[in-house]
Amino acid sequence: MNRTIHHEFILSLTFCFVFCLIPFLNSAQTTFKEVIKEFPRQDKNLRKWDAPVIADLDQDGYLDILINDHGFGVQVQWNNNGKYTKPYDIIMGDLHGVSVGDIDKDGNLEVIMSRGGGSGSNARNSKLYRVTKDRKFIELGEFNEPLAMMRGRTVSFIDGDNDGDLDLLNFAFPDGQKKGASENYIYENDGNGQLTLHGTIPAAKGNGQKTLITDFNGDDILDFILYGHGPIKAYKGNGDLTYSDVSKKVFPNDIEHVSGITEIDYDNDGDFDLYITRGSEFNKGDVFYDKDTKTLGFFTKRGELELEDLEIGDILNLENFQSQWPNNNTYYIGETSYDYEFKGETHSGKDIKLVNSDALGYPDKVNYKNKKGWYIGYVGNKKWRIAGFLWAPATGIIHGVEGYSEVKHSEGLQDILLENKGNKFKDITKEFGLSKKEHNMAASVADFDNNGFQDLLVIRRGDLIHFNESILYLNKGESGFETLQNHNIVSTELGAIGMAIETVDYNQDGKVDIVIGNERGKWHLFKNESVHKSHNYLIVEIGNSKSGTSALGAKVETKFCKNNQVQRVGSTGAQYSLSHNTFVHFGLKNCSSVEVKVTWTNGETETKTVSTINKKIKIGH
Repeated sequence: MNRTIHHEFILSLTFCFVFCLIPFLNSAQTTFKEVIKEFPRQDKNLRKWDAPVIADLDQDGYLDILINDHGFGVQVQWNNNGKYTKPYDIIMGDLHGVSVGDIDKDGNLEVIMSRGGGSGSNARNSKLYRVTKDRKFIELGEFNEPLAMMRGRTVSFIDGDNDGDLDLLNFAFPDGQKKGASENYIYENDGNGQLTLHGTIPAAKGNGQKTLITDFNGDDILDFILYGHGPIKAYKGNGDLTYSDVSKKVFPNDIEHVSGITEIDYDNDGDFDLYITRGSEFNKGDVFYDKDTKTLGFFTKRGELELEDLEIGDILNLENFQSQWPNNNTYYIGETSYDYEFKGETHSGKDIKLVNSDALGYPDKVNYKNKKGWYIGYVGNKKWRIAGFLWAPATGIIHGVEGYSEVKHSEGLQDILLENKGNKFKDITKEFGLSKKEHNMAASVADFDNNGFQDLLVIRRGDLIHFNESILYLNKGESGFETLQNHNIVSTELGAIGMAIETVDYNQDGKVDIVIGNERGKWHLFKNESVHKSHNYLIVEIGNSKSGTSALGAKVETKFCKNNQVQRVGSTGAQYSLSHNTFVHFGLKNCSSVEVKVTWTNGETETKTVSTINKKIKIGH
């Protein structure tokens, strides 16, 4: 072969690689894109409470979203054929867990919202609304026996006694005045929508009311797992709205520092495994600094804020400074400590720009406890002093800092994957490449690439001063999980803390999308723009059973090719809430025939074989 021919041969191979192989590679990729026009939002950095709640509230065939901005209110974003409306206020104030279900079987959905108790000074009970099909929220009155007054946290509608109606778990943050008495209440539905107190489970400690509804022993009676303080606890449902603590029998060891739990049938064997996120929240005095961007972030609470004097220059730029009432708008500037005046609301994060000549000096003596709030002053030599006394958690970003003492932080904790072995769980984390240590706050489960195996999306806590990139583990079946790079699930607001995540196929294109809510940040919708032409899917809309049993809590089993995957209606990785997503999504890879079996909570079943895929079918009424 002469040199010219050899050269042409090499060029032809290169041409083939570029124009033949790359299109093939592009035909199979998993990627996401944040969308704003289809998900209009408040462009404010606000505190959050838990994952968004997903439900087709108006029953028009598209999934709506309830979002909770902590201390501000709960809002609904209606879904108009795959495009969300702007947030609409339902109720304002300090709201916590949210749950959705038709408790009186009138065909309309009810929404229950747990209200905070002002750290014990303002105990209140949960609010209940009926949602009509023409998008009206109607506030309902008290039950004949009013729900307990409490520092509300978790609410979950479940059929705990398998009689076909929805009962209620209603758990509170413990009030010291109760002197250890349990405030973890269980209410029974009389069949007509009246809830009466049936009993309690043992009192929780601290923030130990976070709840996962699941069925870990496969007896078709709903169980739940409590976490958030100390070792996680497994409560086995006995079928009569009583529960037994079987933690020592179920778990391989005590598992602590848990931030979130979600159920996942990772191996397609037809039972519910568990993925557990672990991590620490910020500690008082945590400071993060990036010398390249000259950005400093901090976290403080319960007392004095103490930062080194910061070399910045003539102009001080503060971003997303946040502390809730009563210190949300108390800023004292310069030697005279004059009040900084804000224009507009002060609940959201505040961006402040100060010139040194407007903030000269710092008070000689300050009794921070008598005059609580932020103190900011220019103290000379390009340096600024930021201090104060803040009771509630406070965070902020400071730009242009020319140096800061080295700060050490913990390396994080290891998430845990537990395989369901029937009567107990086995820790298989290391076997599946999930052993990287992080501070993770929550996880959600979906088959993002439609390959027939459920994937994991994990949200990091973050460090305030950098963009927060989520972790996406693609489930490859027998070969385990693969960490996907360049997926574009990144939130960019500084000063925010990763917190809440939920999955939803909002436009019903057969690809599961993602909603993320950052504490002290914004809500984000990431559209799934993955391309997997050979991967099929099936969306199964679950209706009520023939006798009228709710779809909520129903078990949905599929058999396709050699897989046997199970999911549960309403299953979520939320900490205090429960969704009502009756559109169950299954990735099928290249399978084209699927057997679907639905088991409602009262034991009724219905089975259907589907040979036409990439569509939505309905089972139930």
